[in-house]
Amino acid sequence: MKPLLFAFLFLAGTQNTFAQSVLPLGAMLPKSDLKMKDVSGDLVSLNEVKTANGILVMFSCNTCPYVMRNQARTKDICQYAQSRNLGVILLNSNEGGREAGDSYADMQNYARQQDYKWKYVVDSHNEMADALGANRTPECFLFDKDGKLVYHGAIDNSPADGNNVTRAHLKQAIDEMLDGKDVSVKESRSVGCTIQRRKS
Repeated sequence: MKPLLFAFLFLAGTQNTFAQSVLPLGAMLPKSDLKMKDVSGDLVSLNEVKTANGILVMFSCNTCPYVMRNQARTKDICQYAQSRNLGVILLNSNEGGREAGDSYADMQNYARQQDYKWKYVVDSHNEMADALGANRTPECFLFDKDGKLVYHGAIDNSPADGNNVTRAHLKQAIDEMLDGKDVSVKESRSVGCTIQRRKS
């Protein structure tokens, strides 16, 4: 492996010194009434997206190589969640990258290109990322019908290579949650790009 590629993968897959503390399992959906701007132009909150079965919250963006590598899997799991009557919302918290590919206009273009059928919103001032303790893109938080966090982490066990997936963590968590079972794998390691929080 080339040194520069290795360095990129290492930095992308490890936590940084300023990583946020992650919302603990069992905690309730935070800031659920906070209004965020969707690519449609509408203002929406997590409570408005949440259904009777719960909500899948995923932190994403337009520019991260890991997001691009996971794009087909992102679409598949979001469609699957919707098919099981879960609310789905993707949040772009890259406040430090709004002028470098993660602007609102860029988000609208990206959502059209990917044919998103769910909400894709601007997380202004990283407010929701900070509330949930999200540090990566992609990074997933699954909340049940009561708004309780039951799973946090990656879509599956091979974020870097879809050909090596042996366990679909998020899909399994959705199925177990909706079948009234205890989620067997409640946390997994999110591998991706660090959310670009704006420096104060």
